[in-house]
Amino acid sequence: MLIKEFRIILPMTTEEYQIAQLWSVAKSSKENTGGGEGILVLNNEPFQNKTDLFKHHTSGQYTHKIYKLESRVPWWVRKAAPKGSLELHEEAWNAYPYCKTVVTNPDYMKENFSIKIESLHVDDHGNMDNPFDLPKDLLKKREIVYIDIVNDKISHGDYDEKEDPSKFLSQKTGRGQLKPDWKTTTKPIMCAYKLVTVEFKWFGLQGKFHRQLFCWIDEWHGLTMQDIREIEEKVKKELEDNINKGNIKGLKCGDEDEEK
Repeated sequence: MLIKEFRIILPMTTEEYQIAQLWSVAKSSKENTGGGEGILVLNNEPFQNKTDLFKHHTSGQYTHKIYKLESRVPWWVRKAAPKGSLELHEEAWNAYPYCKTVVTNPDYMKENFSIKIESLHVDDHGNMDNPFDLPKDLLKKREIVYIDIVNDKISHGDYDEKEDPSKFLSQKTGRGQLKPDWKTTTKPIMCAYKLVTVEFKWFGLQGKFHRQLFCWIDEWHGLTMQDIREIEEKVKKELEDNINKGNIKGLKCGDEDEEK
């Protein structure tokens, strides 16, 4: 079992982040769906009284999605995996500022694979000692990883100048063009704490997503939760319509080494 606690500092408030994350997920879903692959939304509905999920905030929004990922994995995995096995199910209970997400592969790897992500969003600099109240035995296994959307190095293939927080300047808020010392000089500021428990060697691109989330601020800033729910419903229908149309969209694992 791998336990990592990611701490992602962002130049916004937790109230803004709630809108930003939901809006950015909807946009990313559209950009990564097509050609028979991508994301299908099976459920997006309120839930009540889930006392087994959180100590606080037991009501919120439940989503169930399927990720069709064939081109997102290395070629040797595609050759070895049975047809239809490269699908992940994601169930999420968003009781903001607390969230819980569970990713599984129920049709193939079953209990041999799972990712659990618990999130907590706080208006601070990422300096909480034990935000998820882990017991001592798990604290010993926990590795803390700070993600810096400005200073962390990214691969050449992932770089987009329009999504570079050191170059981007928000027209709505005046935020952006962040300097190397931005975490000590920028206001407002918050931290997304994400406790990731992995039963298999797999994890998403948190750094890239949060750079995009900030640099899309002029597109989501000022939206309400009612706006977000309407956008999510529209995107759900678009994903259903588009998943089998056109070409594969989004990031793919390269096949340049396939014949080696």
